[in-house]
Amino acid sequence: MDPLNPAAPDPQAAYDPGPGWQLRFWSIFGGQALSLIGSAITQFVLLWWITDTTGSAAALGVAGVAALLPQALLSPLGGILADRYSRRAIMITADVISAACMLVLISLFASGGVQLWHVYTMMAVRSAMQAFQTPAAGASTAMLVPASFLPRAAGLNQTLQGVMTVAAAPLGALAISVLPLGAALGIDVVTALLGVAPLLRYAVPQPRVIRLPGAGVLSDFRAGVNVVWRDAGLRRLYLLLGAVVLAVMPTFTLTPLLVKTHFGGGAGQVALMEGLSGVGMIAGGVLVAALNPRRPVVTILVSFAASCLTVALTALAPGDAFWLAVVWWVVSGVTFSFGNAPMTALLQRVIPNELQGRALSLLNMVMGLAGPVGLALAAPLGEWIGVRGVFVVGGVLSGAAALAGFLSPALRRLDAPVGPASGEASRAG
Repeated sequence: MDPLNPAAPDPQAAYDPGPGWQLRFWSIFGGQALSLIGSAITQFVLLWWITDTTGSAAALGVAGVAALLPQALLSPLGGILADRYSRRAIMITADVISAACMLVLISLFASGGVQLWHVYTMMAVRSAMQAFQTPAAGASTAMLVPASFLPRAAGLNQTLQGVMTVAAAPLGALAISVLPLGAALGIDVVTALLGVAPLLRYAVPQPRVIRLPGAGVLSDFRAGVNVVWRDAGLRRLYLLLGAVVLAVMPTFTLTPLLVKTHFGGGAGQVALMEGLSGVGMIAGGVLVAALNPRRPVVTILVSFAASCLTVALTALAPGDAFWLAVVWWVVSGVTFSFGNAPMTALLQRVIPNELQGRALSLLNMVMGLAGPVGLALAAPLGEWIGVRGVFVVGGVLSGAAALAGFLSPALRRLDAPVGPASGEASRAG
């Protein structure tokens, strides 16, 4: 469905990926899964190294900004390139450059000359590569599977996020305990190459877009903004997600510090907490793939609110009740996954594929800018009210922001059947 012309045929509904799409999809999906797990291990290793070295909320805040801000600023350009040029080439290039960053850090750790700014710089470069890789991968999914498989593909992706969390945290803790940090980072290089291999073997279909003479990057960016801004439901969804991320994102970056200072734990306890949360995310992804919720907006709002509120409950657990914090963190993983997969499928359904790269990159920009702003506010707040206070305030505010979505008729109408009347109502809301 084209939000600007709801009477037009839905480009996704008629798309046929052709024979053999299952092998192509699963090969690329599996390669990217390995690459993401390697990246998650690296992220765990680096964040724990910063936590153990500095014990500072401000240092973790800077790391969070370095990991988010470049992606946010470059996402519009990444989305435009994903719609203009080969998405497969973009994904390959981004993976290779990210692997090269790890090689630089490996050499620095091996020489003993690594400093905080080195880690921040490499995290920033990898974040910039995500600005190009993420919209290219997101827009490619809709061209690799039939439209009827999209909700299940979204559920599988959420399951992958859970598997990534389950595997990354314990493997990261294990790598720290038995390997030098430089060698632990080498895992990411290997998995990145494994992620590139299927992309070298299989082509990624891409819609053919006819461009008007003189159409440039700025006009492409405006087209992506317009497809969201002119649809009142999408516009409100984007603003709501930005508010939720602004409030809750600092808690994910500060989790190692909460475990260390409040619960007296180490890397193993962080790994246990994150790993079991990943089990919850897997459960949520499997449930979405099996149940295929019919009202995605309601599912998104309720699930995100529950996920955020349980973040606050995690920090309210007594210092000698780490098990209770783990329970709440697992519940947060289940509910987040159950909300995030329908959101992905919803966007892929209502946004034309030739505009998805730009529209999805705009969402990455909104959330990516909200994250650093939240961290910039949370870092000094954490020094004042403590890391537990940041969790409680962030969890409550983000949960309230998610529930506020029910006050928007235009946002709720995204649940309505696709058609001219519903499209007109959404835009007018």
